[in-house]
Amino acid sequence: MNLKMLGSIAIVAGTAIGGGMLALPLATASLGTLPALLLLVVIWGISIYTSLLMLEINLRTGVGDNVHAITGKILGKFGQLFQGASFMSLLFALTMVYLMGGSSLLESRFEPLGITLDNQVAVLLFTVLFGGIIAVGVGWIDKISRFLFTTMVALLVIVVAFLFPDVNLSVMLSDTASQAISTGELNNLWLAAVPIVFTSFGFHVCIATIVRYMDGDQVSLRKILIIGSTIPLISYILWLMVTLGTLGGGTVYGFEGSLPLLVTALQGLAHSEILKQCIDLFANLALITSFLGVTMSLFDYVAELTRAKNDFAGRAKTWLITFVPPLLCALYYPDGFIQVLGFAAIPLVVMIIFLPIAMALKQRKQNLGGYQVSGGTPALVIAGILGAVIIGSQLSVAL
Repeated sequence: MNLKMLGSIAIVAGTAIGGGMLALPLATASLGTLPALLLLVVIWGISIYTSLLMLEINLRTGVGDNVHAITGKILGKFGQLFQGASFMSLLFALTMVYLMGGSSLLESRFEPLGITLDNQVAVLLFTVLFGGIIAVGVGWIDKISRFLFTTMVALLVIVVAFLFPDVNLSVMLSDTASQAISTGELNNLWLAAVPIVFTSFGFHVCIATIVRYMDGDQVSLRKILIIGSTIPLISYILWLMVTLGTLGGGTVYGFEGSLPLLVTALQGLAHSEILKQCIDLFANLALITSFLGVTMSLFDYVAELTRAKNDFAGRAKTWLITFVPPLLCALYYPDGFIQVLGFAAIPLVVMIIFLPIAMALKQRKQNLGGYQVSGGTPALVIAGILGAVIIGSQLSVAL
């Protein structure tokens, strides 16, 4: 396995692990640990299938095309418009989520130094510091992501290893939060958890970029997507066991979606100052790696859409279009981390389930040959039904 493959796996896994990693305990605390883990596995299965379906479509259409161009070739202008609106909504929403989450963690990081950051200042600072990396190109992002992702995984191993002995099996298996919640409210919380868990596996936004980066190497790309999506599953399982098995579902549910409160509570379990710093650094890296993967895809898409030149002026214009809209939303809607992450599931379902199903059906009728994900038409139908369930869950919560 060469360095390009390792870097691509890091981008795929790092794009998924981020806001999802930190939001999962907050979103699933009321369900109980075992139901939450079952939900993770089901959503992971959907994610692997849809990623391979998108790989099939991409390879048959042509290496080098982004999602916008691929959709236009297969579904025409109408499908392209539908896809473009969904893709932009998704990436802008995710970028906004990571700006909000990153700024809140940045604020808490400065507090021990006696520095109180205004939320808007923290959002701007996070955007300039980490958004600036996006302008340097995918090659550099690969190298940076490889380093950050490796560090994040190492920190995750350290945190899990030191906190796992504190996991209380009775706490993990008892549904403490659910016992304190009425049946109607619990049903609503189940509906709210489904789209957030689904969005936590939303690495698909970088597939077209990775296909181009790997020069359409089918065997390597398939391994990249399977390994890259399995790493988040394992990480999420361990993370949920550590958080819900130590703090308890009722306690985490009481944080009401606050990332700093979750991080602070976990630091309270640490037996040393070094472990506390590891937890804090892990939380920050989880957001940053995902932020880089998502914004890289958004930057690449905007550049293709606007046909911007690959010079300083062109990349500056692309950078402004990429960051200004989500930045404005994050500045004036600072407390919507969980809500916006759930909303992102709607355009994500359209982009990685409904549209790929339509494109795959059209391509398969043409008997183009080449790579095809297994499962045939029944798998497409099942994926479509599950996509409808995810959207219905989010709409039920929103309404």
